[in-house]
Amino acid sequence: MPLTPPRRPRVAASSRPARAAARALAAAALLALLAGCNTTARDDRFYGLIRPYRVEIVQGNVVTQEMIAQIQPGLGRAQVRDILGSPLLTSAFHGNRWDYVFKIRRQGAEPQERRVTVFFNGEQVERFEADELPSERDFVSAIDTARPAKVPPLELSSEQRDKLPRPQAAPVARNDAPVGAARDYPTLEPISP
Repeated sequence: MPLTPPRRPRVAASSRPARAAARALAAAALLALLAGCNTTARDDRFYGLIRPYRVEIVQGNVVTQEMIAQIQPGLGRAQVRDILGSPLLTSAFHGNRWDYVFKIRRQGAEPQERRVTVFFNGEQVERFEADELPSERDFVSAIDTARPAKVPPLELSSEQRDKLPRPQAAPVARNDAPVGAARDYPTLEPISP
């Protein structure tokens, strides 16, 4: 008895377009998944159409010019902690050194990284080293990614005021008699007999 290969079941002609549509849908889903992987650092867009979500990363303490201006030689460790916050890095090998490192990466804003190192002599500040630090106002404007809202003008122009209807003066009724309450309420004090 000769061996014959198994027969392939016949596929109905109506299921072929469904398979083609399923393949096209799978290819589109694969491209959408890969969209986040193929971005450029400058634009963060995939082929100029899709912008993938980027997690906002904030590490460390924000140190500004106003804060570092308060640090002077002779301050104690507790005073430095009150001004700058707890240091991000302390080392058992460098007990007289506190490192403040700040990093922020936010979608739509330039990434920032700064370092401030405070050196102690015993319990008092001896000196400090810092990168170029922004003022508080400059820092907030650098990380603000909100688009400015359109503010409507708060005053009418002279042409708009001229178009407004003029108020009519209401006739004043002259009556020399004083006007009192419309109702007569009972007194609140008990009436004595």
